[in-house]
Amino acid sequence: MAGWFYILEKRSTRGLLAGWLFGVGKYGIGASWIYVSIHVHGNAPVPLAVFLVALFVSGMALFPMLNAWLYRRLRRSSMLHNAWLFSVLWVAFEWLLTWFLTGFPWLLAGYAHLATPLASLAPVGGVLLVGLAAVSSASFAVAGFYSKNKRLPLTLALLPWLLAGMMSMFQWVEPGESREAALVQGNIDQAVKWLPENRGPIIDKYMELSAPHWGVDLMLWPEAALTLFQHQAADVLAALDARGRTSGTGLILGIPGAEPMPGGSVVFRNLAVGVGEASGRYVKQHLVPFGEYVPMESWLRGIIELFDLPMSSSEPGGSGQPLLVVNGAKAAMVICYEVIYPELVREQARRADFLLTISNDTWFGESIGPVQHMEMARMRALENGRWLLRGTNNGVTAIVDHRGRVRHQLPQYRPGVLRGSYRLMTGRTPYSQFGDTPLLILAVLTAVVFVWHRIRKTSV
Repeated sequence: MAGWFYILEKRSTRGLLAGWLFGVGKYGIGASWIYVSIHVHGNAPVPLAVFLVALFVSGMALFPMLNAWLYRRLRRSSMLHNAWLFSVLWVAFEWLLTWFLTGFPWLLAGYAHLATPLASLAPVGGVLLVGLAAVSSASFAVAGFYSKNKRLPLTLALLPWLLAGMMSMFQWVEPGESREAALVQGNIDQAVKWLPENRGPIIDKYMELSAPHWGVDLMLWPEAALTLFQHQAADVLAALDARGRTSGTGLILGIPGAEPMPGGSVVFRNLAVGVGEASGRYVKQHLVPFGEYVPMESWLRGIIELFDLPMSSSEPGGSGQPLLVVNGAKAAMVICYEVIYPELVREQARRADFLLTISNDTWFGESIGPVQHMEMARMRALENGRWLLRGTNNGVTAIVDHRGRVRHQLPQYRPGVLRGSYRLMTGRTPYSQFGDTPLLILAVLTAVVFVWHRIRKTSV
């Protein structure tokens, strides 16, 4: 961040090309796992896969490009003022990526600080506030290096760290009852998972892995653990329900749904359902573009196999769905990609005692994608002050406490069961109550001041 601020501040550039190249580097490396999804699992030829990834990266690079151009247009003569403008613009564009064109809030600056003191700011203002602290610290440090009077900018560079230290002393939420969980990781090969002849063996594998662990409060199977549609799996679900009630275990599992609609059409849904001492049904709200639905469908269907899977025609669930209930405790569920959206998780977490997320990161292969995904899940636990249980097909399966720390974790790419305890929590963090609103107000006020100065300067 310091280097990027220096380039925009000290180099003779209008920002457009420099911003776009910065974005190409950011997403070309940070989201390189997209190639695995398209080439390996979508069976796209290498040239087509490279072209599609390049198209995606070039499009995402437009956001840093616009950010850099806007900064160069609004900057003032004071490097101290510019450091603040740079920081606020950066975070404003991160917020934009949480919703614009369905959003892609990947690679936000705050995720890099889960293990630094700045993490203490997440329960106050979420990942965006952590990012603002990190970027402002870097940019004020650069301003101090070039300033004759170094005291003020260097003090401002240290201020976020001091505030984070103060915030670490606050206990926003209170721990409640401790419970036992078993998270089952099947490690089913994506290449054969959806073959009809493997439905039975997959069920058998999950049954076998789960057998020694009935009796825990919660058992969690990953996204689409069963490859039957819900209406086809009635007998299996009934057997699991009976086993759960006998043992006192609430089982939450992922399963696809296919619901007939008037006129003979079928609606596919990505579901999480509870059986045994768990109840409820959650329908995934935020679907993955090109994975669970295909934009410009009439043009893209048939190009690669990924666009032709049955679940690439899914329909989303609505907001405000009832929470899942596990042995009397309320659980907020998000499925896979949804965990990267702070506001979506916050809306449910404020009503819940703990968080659940299930995923199938097999689509990422052995890339950096699953680890990045896990970082975002940890941030959601920290923001909302809730323990989070994450069940996946092949990792990262983990139990995370209310401070975002990984308490238990399974190795990736092998079958296993993660057994561990978690806590029910009460109370709310400031972020769970107010979300990003205070930070957005700050960004708007900053923009008004700099735009007014720009207009005034132009008129003079």
